[in-house]
Amino acid sequence: MVVVAISGLHGAGKTTAARALVKKFRLKYVSAGTVFRQMAKERGMGLDEFSRYAERHPSIDRQIDRQTAEAAKKDNVLIDARLAGWMAKGADIKILLYAPLGVRVRRIVRREGRKYGDVLKETAVRERSEAKRFKRFYGIEVNDWAPFDLVLNTEHFGPKEMVKLLGLAVGFIDEQKRRH
Repeated sequence: MVVVAISGLHGAGKTTAARALVKKFRLKYVSAGTVFRQMAKERGMGLDEFSRYAERHPSIDRQIDRQTAEAAKKDNVLIDARLAGWMAKGADIKILLYAPLGVRVRRIVRREGRKYGDVLKETAVRERSEAKRFKRFYGIEVNDWAPFDLVLNTEHFGPKEMVKLLGLAVGFIDEQKRRH
């Protein structure tokens, strides 16, 4: 009966961790990134173009964030979203994953088979756009990690080690909830 919120920058390991934890704890999976990419695709836009579009259209973020907040009101759910730690107020555990930009870009390049320079540019544009939008729309400073219960630099952990660490934390919280 646990609600998990995972936040982090692109390429930090959010989705990898989320999918493994969903499977391990049999949780429903809510992914804001999937919704954002689908909305971009429906409009025939790349992610950087759609990010700039979203700067001028606050309804994009508000729609995604409403879904995140609503999902956090349910049990047995994991929310994988850039703003999950801020939006999922009812989460039992809020996790932030991060890694240096170069590490994250190399991961995205490996995952998507794209050129490093292209991914670096797209990632930088997207993250600046998000920081600007989130500050303007919600007053959220994305570099304020205070809302999080657990912050993990994923640079030195492979996916298995990262999931093992996070699984210990989620399992502990789940066990505590079941006892009360």
